[in-house]
Amino acid sequence: MEATTHPAVRHAAHPTGLLRWLTTTNHKDIGTLYLSFSLIMFFVGGAMILAVRAELFQPGLQLMQPELFNQLIGVHALVMIFAALMPAATGFANWMIPLMIGAPDMALPRLNNWGFWLLPPAALLLTLPFVLAFFGVGSGAIDTGWTFYAPLSIQAGMGIDFAIFAVHLLGISSIMGSINIIATIFNLRAPGMTLMKMPLFVWGWLITAFLLIATIPVLAGAVTMLLTDRHFGTHFFKAAGGGDPILFQHLFWFFGHPEVYILLLPVWGLMPHVVSAFSRKPIYGYKAQVWSFVAIGILSVIVWAHHFFTAGMPVPALIYFMFSTMSISLPLAVLFFCWIATMWRGSMSFETPMLFATGFIVLFGMAGLTGLVLADVAADAQYHHSYFVVAHFHYALFAGGIMGVMTGVYYWLPKWTGRMYSETVGKWHFWLTVVSFNLTFMPQFFLGLAGMPRRIPDYALQFAEFNAISTVGAFILGFSQLLFAWNVIQCLRGNGQRAPARAWEGARGLEWELPSPPPHHTWETQPDVK
Repeated sequence: MEATTHPAVRHAAHPTGLLRWLTTTNHKDIGTLYLSFSLIMFFVGGAMILAVRAELFQPGLQLMQPELFNQLIGVHALVMIFAALMPAATGFANWMIPLMIGAPDMALPRLNNWGFWLLPPAALLLTLPFVLAFFGVGSGAIDTGWTFYAPLSIQAGMGIDFAIFAVHLLGISSIMGSINIIATIFNLRAPGMTLMKMPLFVWGWLITAFLLIATIPVLAGAVTMLLTDRHFGTHFFKAAGGGDPILFQHLFWFFGHPEVYILLLPVWGLMPHVVSAFSRKPIYGYKAQVWSFVAIGILSVIVWAHHFFTAGMPVPALIYFMFSTMSISLPLAVLFFCWIATMWRGSMSFETPMLFATGFIVLFGMAGLTGLVLADVAADAQYHHSYFVVAHFHYALFAGGIMGVMTGVYYWLPKWTGRMYSETVGKWHFWLTVVSFNLTFMPQFFLGLAGMPRRIPDYALQFAEFNAISTVGAFILGFSQLLFAWNVIQCLRGNGQRAPARAWEGARGLEWELPSPPPHHTWETQPDVK
């Protein structure tokens, strides 16, 4: 007689191959999808900006027309922010939050799957206009920079429409991810884990999720109004019809400034864990860091107009936005001092994650200090729309965001894959990245101080030397990231030593109690946090 299996047991078999990845609701699989997508788009966005830097190697138009130059800059920024950095942070959240709080999975698994699968179509919408233009359809991708500023964006080609719909999809994905993260943190924590016992990474993401829900709808409203101005005869941002182009800047930056902290708060949350593990000391100032996260989250939504000091605001508004912007440096300084105090007199060792964490603290500190300069109304009149802003922004979002993500990947990769990566390759990657990053962006501070505007394909001879240095640095920086990809792929292929459950001697937290890699169902029985 043939043995029969209970239907529930038959359905418990996990799909394999392509079907597994299309239909998965497992938080670790979805985290892997987010991180893989992020890595691919990181190289796509990087290739675009290397083409831009090649054009800027010498004065004169060398490789491309100004129209394509502008399109590459705009799509590079949108890809790096929305398709590389944000999915990387969301990948960390999916992988680590259930492990860190003792939850069996994310609270809303089907929503989780849907949130990811909105990303590939959005990335296609951002890049497809390049292909269409090659075949003679349309004039190419978005060419207004990533900010969509009116009135240029009202008059520009259909690349703007593609970008608007891409931003809608990316925004829906982010909101669904945020709702899922909030529901998970509030409802699925292990018994005994109060809010003030949560890991700082989880706190960083909790504030991030609330910021996304508060600001993404404003961006969606702004680009929808822009769409109706373009095609349906409205005049929200058309001065000729009684509209106000500066209104668009207010709406955009109400999202755009908190977006910087949306990208950085998860990184600030993981940094204390890494610094503590490799200093072999407990995290210093846990409560101070939690309240700093909260303060930064609140302040980030009331300082947006420092991005357009030169647009003609009344003086009282300028003074308010100047001082409120500078006030963010206070809770951020608390974070820096807590990280340094955690290291102080610790038994430090400098494996790859700790190298990246230290590099992050030094270079992101420079981003903070140059941000204070830009927050000064009088000084900003000189620096605004110059290469000084480009350099500051990249010290914040490459040295802060991208290097922070790399810190997290190197720290948790053994946990995810069950394999140790090559420390030698990791250290080569770190030193090449740090040196070439400074070679790329440090000269841009001086270009800005000398008066070179951003987003121009040609420039005066006086800017030639610094641009040549910057381009050489950019190419070294871009190609050195192949070492990172190689290290990750080697772990995924099962090469390297087996990782123990506690991959790093000083690491603490629930995630290190599980084997490496963790089982398919993370916590069948929730741990009890004492």
